[in-house]
Amino acid sequence: MAKAARAAQAWKTYRSVSKPGSPGLGARLRALPRMIGAVMRGQYPGMSKGKLAMMGLGVLYIISPVDIVPDFLVLIGVADDFGVFLWLMSSLLGEGGRYVDWERDRVRAVPS
Repeated sequence: MAKAARAAQAWKTYRSVSKPGSPGLGARLRALPRMIGAVMRGQYPGMSKGKLAMMGLGVLYIISPVDIVPDFLVLIGVADDFGVFLWLMSSLLGEGGRYVDWERDRVRAVPS
């Protein structure tokens, strides 16, 4: 993904998190373990196991000492990690917000 596209996605995620009435950052972060469990159990239709696996690979890429572009190439090596980090955070926060909304809708749909 190009730098401009990553920056645009990060900005879109920030605006989504800070929009009045949408789930806040804390709610999105707290929802991630529940979302991962629901995806693994096949209960949450909003995300595939494949996308969850891609996010897991993103985490591994960030923490791995082996990079496609070595970090000793200072600016370039760190930029690829930062690009993956931006994609991962925007994906996790975006999906987390959609999951919180999905949970909220399910609770409303259950008759009392």
